[in-house]
Amino acid sequence: MQDTTVRCDAVTMAAAEPAAASYDDELRRREALREAFGDSSESDSDAPREAASSPLVGGAGRERWRWEAVPGVRGLWLCADFLPSDDQLRLLAAIQREGWFSDASNQAMRFGDLPPWAVELSALVRECICIGDVDVGISPGWTKEDEDACPLPSDLLWREPLFDQLIANRYKPGEGICAHVDLMRFDDGIAIVSLESACVMSFSPECAAHDTQNTQKHGEGESTNVPVYLNPGSLVVLSGDARYHWKHEINRKPGAQLWNGRELEQHRRTSVTLRKLKASPN
Repeated sequence: MQDTTVRCDAVTMAAAEPAAASYDDELRRREALREAFGDSSESDSDAPREAASSPLVGGAGRERWRWEAVPGVRGLWLCADFLPSDDQLRLLAAIQREGWFSDASNQAMRFGDLPPWAVELSALVRECICIGDVDVGISPGWTKEDEDACPLPSDLLWREPLFDQLIANRYKPGEGICAHVDLMRFDDGIAIVSLESACVMSFSPECAAHDTQNTQKHGEGESTNVPVYLNPGSLVVLSGDARYHWKHEINRKPGAQLWNGRELEQHRRTSVTLRKLKASPN
């Protein structure tokens, strides 16, 4: 199959016309949040003052938004240039002002009403999916329908809210995450933004049966994990198979973070994961 680059916005908007008005409302809310965000910059944080008084998104970088479908894992998409350097600093400053991290705590979770910067980040994820170029590339087993795919199916992209739960993590060099599939209490469609230090996130089949169908074989009984390079400012989105049938992990032990035959230099890494809680059965 030939490499295929398309724009996701026309397909998505056609599939979600009833939600177009809510998207316009979302953009207006985001502009209002930007104003409020700037006015609430008084803080005792040690973050630079100009970063604290700036909106999360400076407007640059949108022309560089390009989505790549990760070969071998259906439903896994990467936008390497989601946030330019200045916006990364603004996001880090916003997280710093929350005061979540200390020597004893490197993780914070929020449910329901998210901080204004996280609401704005969620809106930016939606915008990136709508207007970013989409490169399907070459992936075994993909069909014509996959060539028209977007990083999130329209029913997920246009739900309200898009996300209502976040996890912010701060990792020291050598700290990572064990292989896991996110809990079933969370809905389909997960977004992860990486900041500060680059890393390799590895994906492996959740069970042997899925392994047989979805991984390339190098020998009898042997399968390969799928490594994904996450540079600072990158955004990765998981849905469908990638969300439910593939484990993801970050092994930052010495010698484990290899990319293109070289070991990555490790520094402090911060990540923001955005998810949606499933509706209560009651």
